[in-house]
Amino acid sequence: MSDTHAQTVAFVRETQIPPAPPPATETGVIKWVRENLFSSWVNSILTILSIYFIVRGVIAVYPWFANGVWGTSDLATCRQILDGATGACFSVLQDRWRQMIFGIAYPDDQYWRPLLAFALLLVCVAPVLFSKLPRKLLILSALYPFLAYWLIWGGTIMIPIMVMVGFVAGYYAFTWAERASGFAAGLASFVVTASVVWFIGGLISGAMPGFIALQEVPSRDMGGFMLNMILGTICVSLSLPLGIVLALGRQSSMPIIKGICVVFIEFIRGVPLITLLFVANVVLAYFFPPGTNLDLILRVIIMITMFSAAYIAEVIRGGLAALPKGQYEAGDSLGLNYSQSMRLIILPQALKISIPGIVNVAVGLFKDTTLVSVISMFDLVGVLRGPILSSTAWTGIYWEAFGFAALLFFVVCYGISQYSQWLERQLRTDHR
Repeated sequence: MSDTHAQTVAFVRETQIPPAPPPATETGVIKWVRENLFSSWVNSILTILSIYFIVRGVIAVYPWFANGVWGTSDLATCRQILDGATGACFSVLQDRWRQMIFGIAYPDDQYWRPLLAFALLLVCVAPVLFSKLPRKLLILSALYPFLAYWLIWGGTIMIPIMVMVGFVAGYYAFTWAERASGFAAGLASFVVTASVVWFIGGLISGAMPGFIALQEVPSRDMGGFMLNMILGTICVSLSLPLGIVLALGRQSSMPIIKGICVVFIEFIRGVPLITLLFVANVVLAYFFPPGTNLDLILRVIIMITMFSAAYIAEVIRGGLAALPKGQYEAGDSLGLNYSQSMRLIILPQALKISIPGIVNVAVGLFKDTTLVSVISMFDLVGVLRGPILSSTAWTGIYWEAFGFAALLFFVVCYGISQYSQWLERQLRTDHR
């Protein structure tokens, strides 16, 4: 009786059955390969063809790298070692890497200065690029331009200090006057205050030429990849705020301001950069007072910045046009003035939309810095085309030298691209 009763009672499990592992085809590398490389017969054919051409390319290029020669002093010796075999002559990189990085005239015993400036750039730009870092570190970002100028160009430290003091004084004057009388009064106060401080600073710097001074290096001695980095960093940093001002000016309701911005943008966008560089080299000096000796690198920075700012202005104008009208009305309903509405509501959204376009312009600008070689500035490409490839020791070598240049530019541009994609993911606030 008890056995029959026990068989009729339902079994109730008190613990959950452990989950079974997923099939091997639905997890790990096998799943990724099946979904991304062999998801259909067309993708399978394309994958097989791609693998075939990649393997063929690696097989063809591998001996060139594997048989590479280092340590020779000229191309003839390198070819003697190869003795007809396929192989690269990487000795040119070992022999001339200093010229490729620092140029042909930068003092050898002062290489630590641009290297230190580059290391500080990575540290000081981090608070600007990554918002999770403490905001107090932005002080380092603000100090860096003046410190980098002193490290690279040298001279007394009083010059960058007084320039920095002029900007700080002008900022406070702008803030006070803008609150009291508007943007135009604030801008005028900034110009007047900064000019007065800089004039006084020039007198002080002239009276203290040896105060914490480094060996002065003229701009004509700048060269190599260092020059490309200087031009790229400065011009991108200056063209972004100038592009924002031009974009806002083009949408202004004041016909004169709008007309000036439209003419400037359309003219710059309709002229090749190489033409503007020739203008910087030959014509720009005539627009300054007689006797003014404006440095060539400064003229080039002005032209490249103007060129890049015109394109960034159009990118940002597209971001402004993409915002609905209600965003502009929101600022008016909150009682914000024009500058407050743009700073707190409009520009943050427009800049987020414009990130891909801004990065595209920045990458293109950095690559276009190689055009300065056509006006006799020995950047990386200018050094390769001039002192290195025209020398009797390395005449006829191209792939190794230009491949190294391509690698340097790829690393920088790829890093900028990856950061922009990360920033887009961080700022993505929509729900998908």
